[in-house]
Amino acid sequence: MRVEIWSDIACPWCYVGKARFEKALAAFPHRDQVEVVHRSFELDPGRAKDDIQPVVAMLTKKYGMSEAQAEAGEDNLGAQAAAEGLAYRTRGRDHGSTFDMHRLLHFAKEQGRQEELLDLLYAANFAEERSVFNDDERLVELAAAAGLDADRARKVLGDPAAYADEVRADEREAAQLGARGVPFFVLDRTYGVSGAQPTEVFAQALSQAWGERSPLTLIQDGDADACGPDGCAVPQR
Repeated sequence: MRVEIWSDIACPWCYVGKARFEKALAAFPHRDQVEVVHRSFELDPGRAKDDIQPVVAMLTKKYGMSEAQAEAGEDNLGAQAAAEGLAYRTRGRDHGSTFDMHRLLHFAKEQGRQEELLDLLYAANFAEERSVFNDDERLVELAAAAGLDADRARKVLGDPAAYADEVRADEREAAQLGARGVPFFVLDRTYGVSGAQPTEVFAQALSQAWGERSPLTLIQDGDADACGPDGCAVPQR
């Protein structure tokens, strides 16, 4: 079974939702038969790379809330994160474009290190003081910590076209599937789960999707030549 997760590094509920989903997945009896694929989604597509502002200021401007309301929301997110064992800085974080991070995640996917890099990006953005925005060397450091070649990661970041099509393709697909926000989980292209649901909801979704998988229907079954565990059928002359 395949689970695809659309998310953004700037999304706190993606950070929390990933932890909740992973708890459900760890307890799932068929865990070893579940493939998890992370997809790109930008909360602020088109934002300039150098357009960075404090999170609280962004929240007050974008949602029309007061500074006190924005800070209270951050405190709530900090508590939600702590409940999942995650560190979260409720003050002093900033917000900016995540496009380069998504491009780098596609590069990491090719190298089999996507999960490692995603976790490091989340932790850096939500728990550490040094910003991940408009700082290529910071991203290179995180890529290297995830097991990627630093020079190759730096080359990806230096080429604005590298993996850009892959990011946009993910975002188009999210729109086609009806995703209006993230995190957005799709199980075997049959079930969708929106938001950072409780662990119990993810557990139920995994069980339901697994139990309702359709068996393969053969269009033609017969004695045609094929290869199997005992070898390949060899035509006799």
